[in-house]
Amino acid sequence: MSIDRPAVAQFLRHRREALQPEDVGLPRGRRRRTEGLRREEVAALCHMSTDYYARLERGTGPQPSEQMVASIAQGLHLTVAERDHLFRLAGHRPPPRGTPGEHVGPGLLRIFDRLQDTPAEIVTELGETLRQTPVGVALTGDTAGLTGLARSIGYRWFADPSSRRLYAPDDHAYLSRLWVSGLREVLAMRGRPSRAAELADDLLERSEEFRTLWDRQEVGLRPPEVKHFLHPELGTIELSCQTLVDPVQSHSLLVYTAVPGTESQEKLELLGVIGAQALR
Repeated sequence: MSIDRPAVAQFLRHRREALQPEDVGLPRGRRRRTEGLRREEVAALCHMSTDYYARLERGTGPQPSEQMVASIAQGLHLTVAERDHLFRLAGHRPPPRGTPGEHVGPGLLRIFDRLQDTPAEIVTELGETLRQTPVGVALTGDTAGLTGLARSIGYRWFADPSSRRLYAPDDHAYLSRLWVSGLREVLAMRGRPSRAAELADDLLERSEEFRTLWDRQEVGLRPPEVKHFLHPELGTIELSCQTLVDPVQSHSLLVYTAVPGTESQEKLELLGVIGAQALR
């Protein structure tokens, strides 16, 4: 398949002009005259240079790779149908439907973009972090930047015991059962071959604790209502986790809150300061 440069240019320009700053969590500003987003804003959202993106809009750029097309689709907050259309225009076969992927739906992204002062993250069904707010990074560290099997929190739990330091010791036993139960459910849905199967096979070889819990055949466990985080600077923080699920992409938006007037609420406000400082 070859790229249709004029069609790509027209589609990108239309989608950029249709997006407003507030749609992607950007301030509008008083003197803004541009219809929709500026090219440099879209380029930043897509993690590419302004020149590269501008050439695509002018129809003079190179054929973008599949990875680049996926990044553009995410930056422009495209739906799955729009993403697939862009893949075809760019001369690539779209990712298969009906399987979990990393393309976050625009609805979930719009909500996420409005939570920048709150600990929040978007994760896959295997607990792989796709997006984190600055306060979320201040709470759990930068887990969105991890690669390989270690992207999964359940995998890290058994393969890297130091990852457990973030949680109160009294919660460890249940959380171990929780991750195993969740992985077993995903594996039953996805079958083999799948990323869930890859995780399970690796941990069965690597961890005796995982093998013991896997043999229990437990399913249906759900996260506790309150999570006890152990922050290296602030100590114990008790947070509730609200979850919004996108059934199409099998992604979840996790939002952490504290009971008003509690010590944990005060610590959460301090986390906001830590998160803001990290952006400077």
